Amino acid sequence: MASKIESIKEEVRSLVARGDHLYLVMLDEVSGLPDEITTQLKKSKVKLPNFTTDYDSWYSEALALIKQLLPDRLEDFKRQYKDEKRKEVSFLTYGISDYLYGLRTTRGYQKSVIADKSAAIVKMQVQNSILVAVEKRLDSSLFDIQEVLQADLFDSELSAAQELAKKGFVRGAGAVAGVVLEKHLGHVCQMHSLKSRKKHSSIADFYQLLKENDIIDTPKWRFIQHLGDLRNLCDHNKDREPTKEDVLELVEGIQKVIKTVF
Repeated sequence: MASKIESIKEEVRSLVARGDHLYLVMLDEVSGLPDEITTQLKKSKVKLPNFTTDYDSWYSEALALIKQLLPDRLEDFKRQYKDEKRKEVSFLTYGISDYLYGLRTTRGYQKSVIADKSAAIVKMQVQNSILVAVEKRLDSSLFDIQEVLQADLFDSELSAAQELAKKGFVRGAGAVAGVVLEKHLGHVCQMHSLKSRKKHSSIADFYQLLKENDIIDTPKWRFIQHLGDLRNLCDHNKDREPTKEDVLELVEGIQKVIKTVF
């Protein structure tokens, strides 16, 4: 467990360092880097990234971590990229997406600048500070390690399901994998404060609840629905017997859901 938490910390530290470098790229483009920073970069032989090509992957990785570990700051993080509710472009509402497009707004016949790329620099700082907060939360004694423990448990159970399937215990393997899917979807609903009206909810109840509340889109809903059908094939007597391939497809699908639905 300790090694798992340390691995997550290392991932956060790496993202923070990459975020710092992206910030320096923005600063260099807008106003130029101070001499001391340029000298430091040369001494450490650090090559700054290309913002246009590297920011998107950084954002996606950071977004996934914040969703999992600091969900109360998720909307704030996303708003620095793009404010979906803005009515006009100003210095305050200018986001990193505008920076990527090179947007510049002016006013009046004198073309007074309202907002340009310089407005996005502070947004990059805010995003990176949220990642720093994630690292501090991991260090806090109040950090809820349920996510880490659950991830390890799910990995073990899915590995066990794969082994059962390979040894011919197809129905049992499908049942074990199905329980993991049900637990994960139930936990996601709980994280989003979604409650089913049923006392004993099923996989179908959970994925329907997630779709109705826009946590998953239609393609993901259909994908999970298919996994639910595979699970039912293993749990109940149907027109045909489940195969090893059915169960391995179920396990691989659940692994994908765990990584993409949260």
